[in-house]
Amino acid sequence: MIEIVTIGDELLLGHTVDTNAAYISEHLAAAGLRVTRRATVGDDAAAIHAAVNDALARTKVVITTGGLGPTSDDFTKPVIAALYGRELVVDNAYLEKLRVRWRQRGMEMPAANVTQAQIPEGAEIVRNPVGSAQGLALRDDALGLAIMLPGVPHEVRAMTDDFLIPFLLEHVSVRSEPICHHILRTTGIPESLLADRIEDIVRSVAPITVAFLPSYAGTDIRLTSWAAFDQESCVARFREAEAQLRARLGSHIYAIGRTDLSVVVGELLRARKLKVTFAESCTAGLLSKRMTDISGASDYFDAGFITYANGAKQKFLGVDESTIATHGAVSEDVAREMAVGALEAARADVAVAITGIAGPTGGSDSKPVGLVWTALAARDAVRTRSFIMPGDREEVRERAAQMALALLYDYLDE
Repeated sequence: MIEIVTIGDELLLGHTVDTNAAYISEHLAAAGLRVTRRATVGDDAAAIHAAVNDALARTKVVITTGGLGPTSDDFTKPVIAALYGRELVVDNAYLEKLRVRWRQRGMEMPAANVTQAQIPEGAEIVRNPVGSAQGLALRDDALGLAIMLPGVPHEVRAMTDDFLIPFLLEHVSVRSEPICHHILRTTGIPESLLADRIEDIVRSVAPITVAFLPSYAGTDIRLTSWAAFDQESCVARFREAEAQLRARLGSHIYAIGRTDLSVVVGELLRARKLKVTFAESCTAGLLSKRMTDISGASDYFDAGFITYANGAKQKFLGVDESTIATHGAVSEDVAREMAVGALEAARADVAVAITGIAGPTGGSDSKPVGLVWTALAARDAVRTRSFIMPGDREEVRERAAQMALALLYDYLDE
């Protein structure tokens, strides 16, 4: 059993999201090393001492992140050194490396940085391949093992992979089979309907557990083996469960793992040698951004249109003024004309349009905040969909972009 203590006022204040504990927990679990508790404390010596001392008393193994820098609010190293009854001594070789690093930047090292080269007596140095703050490991027969990592997320990730997992596998005797996950991404089906449709499958795959993870992008189905099988058996069990779920849900499942729907849509466009264009109003380019976040998107995306105002819809997409006057900018008719106009203007093979009321203002009884219309136009089809999206302005826009991608995915998947 292992505990994690993440340290920093910025975490408690909410200014920084604690991604370190999540990354460490996930990767240790995959190696059969289970984290039983996580705690966060501020830059306070007494709080750090109490959290680490309590964790060691429970599990004999604690991992900390943060508080190893050179400034006056970095208490982790001296606090844990004192807890173990160790003096801090200067690592002269590392101190010289720090000085060289500063000179290479054209500056002399500040005196405060000498503290970075101080280590508790008897500590094992944990190499940091991507940063200057080295990690430390302290062992004591009575207290147990404390491993101190810096707080910078990309440094934590590198040190977890390069050092932490191999070190723990060597020194921690209590291990289990790995905790394995398998994620299936769905779109176009609400969470409650999804859960109802596969209720019998959820029961049948035990001891594999099934969790539903809803977001603006859809609902992910997470399959988890809680150390019940070895890696090979996990893969086999997940494959069997996935086959059952795909047979039941069909194209609602669009990807495995963390793959974004835009990636899947891009692959389908490339395979079919099609060009796509977008006409966006309320999303103001969000859909185009998601598609062009992917390297190589120029294979299937040439141009898009952000037509936020009604005049822009008329000028660039040929939307008829009378259509807007009669039905309003947020309507099936306008969405349809936006898609058809974008298809012609961009000389694309398929076009998708979005128009909606993202809020918090602009809604009415007949057209509430969150109402979004999307339309798809191709040489052989014109399709429309509408939803009333929950959430604030940002969430409505994100959900609208996902809905438009789902409309395009359904068309291409056919």
